[in-house]
Amino acid sequence: MVDDVQMAYCDSDGKIEEPKPVWMRDFMKDNPQQMQWYTRRCFNNQQFLIANLDDFKQRLNQTGGAHILQRMEGCEWDDETGEVTGFSQYGYDGEDFIVLDLQTLTWTAPRQQAFITKLRWDADKPRSEYNKYYYIHECPYWLKKSVHYGRSFLQRTDLPSVSLLQKTPSSPVTCHATGFYPDRAMMYWRKDGEEHHEDVDHGEMLPNHDGSFQISVDLILSSVAPEDWRRYDCVFHLSGVEDDIVTKLDKAQIRTNSVSPSEFPAGVTGVVVGLLLLLALCIAGLFIWRRNNNGFIPANTE
Repeated sequence: MVDDVQMAYCDSDGKIEEPKPVWMRDFMKDNPQQMQWYTRRCFNNQQFLIANLDDFKQRLNQTGGAHILQRMEGCEWDDETGEVTGFSQYGYDGEDFIVLDLQTLTWTAPRQQAFITKLRWDADKPRSEYNKYYYIHECPYWLKKSVHYGRSFLQRTDLPSVSLLQKTPSSPVTCHATGFYPDRAMMYWRKDGEEHHEDVDHGEMLPNHDGSFQISVDLILSSVAPEDWRRYDCVFHLSGVEDDIVTKLDKAQIRTNSVSPSEFPAGVTGVVVGLLLLLALCIAGLFIWRRNNNGFIPANTE
């Protein structure tokens, strides 16, 4: 992954799928040794994880059942400051198990059961030196190269569409922005030009299927008088973009699924009334038909 964009995928058979984005295909074409490195890494990781999974199960006295060992590693590069950091950590059955400290080149064990693993891995000096070289030099080198190839995509700036949404007249008004990139964004409500925190709920930032993002922030209206609506607005700010997107709290701009009877168009109202009259005539006709055919039994006149 580069900036949450999938570069390649390795399955349990040790095969590497074609890179997903077009720019990554160009990167692999120009750097075939990197694809070879990914293939070796995939195979080695598979063997390493299987061996350690068996070791962890024995250490935790687990004989059966399904268990999950996860490995997360990578590096981060700040293109403004030039700072580079690396990380490597393992999780077991959804919990942190052992984490690499690159400052000391030693492992920390959040769980007591991982302490023996920590001692064994700390004693492996060649592995420690490789970790230092990989996370501080090799990983950032390939990261910078990847960003260079994908800069038109990774460093793009996409502004969102912003909408005001409300389920019912008594529901909070949601300011919703979607389709923006990158995810370095924030959104908030203002009152009289100042950021407003009271009766405000912030939603989390979520990814869209196309790689863009969405975010929302709610304003609870129970304490806002109708005449004060004009004092509020919603602000969306995207890092690197000078101008914010400001949306005034305006009832006419709110999109909602709730429609009062008075808001129905005259034509729609006429159709509804006509259907009701037709239904009433059908019911009356059915009642008469049943009475004439089998509803009332005539009295015996004999």
